[in-house]
Amino acid sequence: MTVSEARRAPNTFAALRDQLADAAVAFAGAPGAAGDILAGIVDDVDRALSERLEIFPVCHHSPASGLAMVRRLREKQPAVIYLELCEDMRPLLDELRNCRLPVALQAFATDTSGFPAEWAPLSVVAPITEASAEYQAIAYALETPNVELVLVDRSTDHVFQWAPKESEEPGLPAESEQPDEDGLHGAAVGIEIGDLRPRFAELEEHLLHHGKVRHWSEWWDQYVEQPLADADYDTYRQVMVMIGSLFRRLRRGSTVEDEDRERYMWTRMREHLSANAIDPARALYICGAAHAASPVAQFGVDSDAPFEISPRSATAWHYGLIPSSHSAIEAQFGLAGGAVSIAAATWLKGLRRGKLQPFQLAGQPGAKPRAAKLPVLAGESDAEVRDQLSGFLSRPPVLDPLDEAELLEWSVDIVRLARRNGYLASTADAIAIFETSILLAGLRNRARPTPYDFQDAAVTCIEKDRVPGRRDVRRLCEILLGGDRIGQVGYAALPPLARDVLDRLAPLGLDLSKRTLQRALLDVKATPELRPCSDLLWLLRRLLPQDALRPIMGSRGLGETSIQESWDIGLGKYQRSLVELGYEGVSVEQVLEQRLRRAVTAPDATAAVALGAVEDALVYLGSVRLAAELGNRAVELLAAERTVDDAPVVLRRIRLLLNYFRSTEDGLPPWCERFVTAGYSHYCTLLPTAFTAEETGPPQVAAMLGFLFGMENLALSLGCDHTQLELAVLQSHPEAPAKIALLWAARFQLGMLTMADLRERSDAMLANPLVLPTVPQYISGFVQAIDPAPALKPFVVELLSKAFGSLPDRVLLPWLPKLITTLKEQTADLIPGLVREAARTFPGALPAVDAFVPPWSAEFTTAATPTPTAPSQGPGSELLSRHRAGCDALASLLGIEGTWQDFGPPGDHELTALLDRFPAAATALAEQLGAAAH
Repeated sequence: MTVSEARRAPNTFAALRDQLADAAVAFAGAPGAAGDILAGIVDDVDRALSERLEIFPVCHHSPASGLAMVRRLREKQPAVIYLELCEDMRPLLDELRNCRLPVALQAFATDTSGFPAEWAPLSVVAPITEASAEYQAIAYALETPNVELVLVDRSTDHVFQWAPKESEEPGLPAESEQPDEDGLHGAAVGIEIGDLRPRFAELEEHLLHHGKVRHWSEWWDQYVEQPLADADYDTYRQVMVMIGSLFRRLRRGSTVEDEDRERYMWTRMREHLSANAIDPARALYICGAAHAASPVAQFGVDSDAPFEISPRSATAWHYGLIPSSHSAIEAQFGLAGGAVSIAAATWLKGLRRGKLQPFQLAGQPGAKPRAAKLPVLAGESDAEVRDQLSGFLSRPPVLDPLDEAELLEWSVDIVRLARRNGYLASTADAIAIFETSILLAGLRNRARPTPYDFQDAAVTCIEKDRVPGRRDVRRLCEILLGGDRIGQVGYAALPPLARDVLDRLAPLGLDLSKRTLQRALLDVKATPELRPCSDLLWLLRRLLPQDALRPIMGSRGLGETSIQESWDIGLGKYQRSLVELGYEGVSVEQVLEQRLRRAVTAPDATAAVALGAVEDALVYLGSVRLAAELGNRAVELLAAERTVDDAPVVLRRIRLLLNYFRSTEDGLPPWCERFVTAGYSHYCTLLPTAFTAEETGPPQVAAMLGFLFGMENLALSLGCDHTQLELAVLQSHPEAPAKIALLWAARFQLGMLTMADLRERSDAMLANPLVLPTVPQYISGFVQAIDPAPALKPFVVELLSKAFGSLPDRVLLPWLPKLITTLKEQTADLIPGLVREAARTFPGALPAVDAFVPPWSAEFTTAATPTPTAPSQGPGSELLSRHRAGCDALASLLGIEGTWQDFGPPGDHELTALLDRFPAAATALAEQLGAAAH
């Protein structure tokens, strides 16, 4: 019977409507809201069935919908199929032939126009599984000649146009107990055909309680999927429309977006029917059950109500296929863990039981070839649509008898699988699982145990106090009942960039489509042809997630390459990221260049970001031209900055770049010179403010001083003025202890303070009880000052030694933890140099410790200063004695006080003995001096 062409008898559902109205009165005492809802769902069924364009209601990933779709397509053989899916995704459907399901259609946009900036990147996915009704319709349309497939839902651009800027009602909590570990869908918005869930917490809780189930997926499988799996088409259609109508009427919140979608779809279908002169009787409209009986005025092919479709935004959308999995679908759409795998197993069981041949795209990898033969189309029938809904609602559900062989096989297999994963399971556990499954099904009023009953029984009988392996028993049951099937996008369906990556990595000899990690060994010195592979791997590591490519041996930096490398490659697991990379360009080099340009021109770009981009351009692209362009942008950003938050990063990166360019043949590029001069003036200007500002920490001030002192010679040679730095230091008046120590170090470096002054101040600080609590902060400042003033290393060692040697334990122990944490957090990279300085100062052997005299102590000074002795008589001594005025003037200039001594006995016996043995040289020198005097 051709239902879409049948004539509905008048008042087909009148008896059911009256019966439900009487039930509402008997239940509530008056018709009220309950009577309106019950009568309304009957009217919705009546409205959907009376439409000339046959409406096929579906639920997403429902095996019952898939089985009904196979039967209906073979019976009706429509010439046009209208599918509720984003209309701009139509070109992707032809690429499904090159994929292994499940996969997801994706629309992706990085540069957004007309949408809030915090939404970027925009991503929409629509997962497809083999058990879904929409895939059966797609396979039928693409494999059957002269059949047209038209997507009629809003475009992906309208998905975000119509999305509320602020969520008015929080969604229901997801049932899935497992996170999306692989991240196959990322943070994309999911487009789902037939979202049948009450969205009414009280109703859902009521259904779960009285259905004796734990979550919605189990309720749906027990009370909808199983009864409708073998139902005839009329019953399936009426029940699905009724459920969709009920949930739609009970849904809280605004339905404006859903109604706009329905107006959009009916407008598109009427336009297509009119433009191509298509008879609605030869078409089929596949949509979610909640949209089947819409109350909008645009409903139906005979409606003339207008609807204006807004234009798309200027956002550039990219389209592609990404791998999906059962667990990713469950996590994104709030299904219970294992629900999609159980649905796939139910689908296969329904095909075998009904002896149905599903539709499948030819050439799909991993699938058996099947002949898509269709029966001869029967003649049209004028049979009237009968009320199947009343009988379905009034009769008790038909319960399948217990399949002991199937349950026994499950029980044995789960015990075997559990033992492989470390559980101490035995045959007794298999028997217990078998009996417990039957017991649980009986307690829940089920004639045969469902997969959920079996899962609960297995957990009860096998699960112990701990999980011995990586998988618990619930996860093992999901693997047993179907597993987490993971799809894959074929080579031909990949974007050009992804195919180029796979081609360029082909010399490695690895199957990069595998989802497991593969080890690649590259001996670049012995096999130079692998150098391009090494360059590409480092480039991909910069662009893809860190776990996609992990270097085990080897490194890459400025002027640094490895001759041997070892990699763990997992591109197959991160195929989604590789596909999305292909949306940004035609090669990975182009993508990185575009990202670097966007990074330095972004509103929040800083000089540190620009210097990092310069380094990446040199390391991964080897482009001096691009590095110069990015470097010029770094100079502009540095001059425009009003804070010094990134000073440590700027200092580290510019030092690295300067050292690299100095090692090259061309030397420093012009932008580096301008960056140094601009940075010198910039940091001199901000230095007094940074010393006093509370939001500026000591590391930032130390980095500024490191830039000024470390690059002062280069800056002065390029025209900067040293007086500017001196004035900046003199104008600085910090209050924080660490910054005070940095200021003292800066003045010491400039010669404004001597080492004696620093010792005097530090001794006074250690002798003042009020200052002792802040000593760790002073020490932290001095340690950070080692970078701009390396000569302070001995002084810092001296200060620490005095503190540990002179302070009593009651003072030392309370601030010792603070000292350690301060040094660990702020100066971790400077501690090794300080330790080396301490190693040079203190004795290295234990016996020498007792006799060790610190170089800063008075005893060391006394022992090191020799007792003055009378100078020996000689030509030099006699010359100085005759001309004492010059020596006195020099001593007065140097601030040295002393007296003249008498001559001692002649010394330098070795010198006189040498002259006596070789008189010729002395005689020749005397002759030369005499000749010069004449």
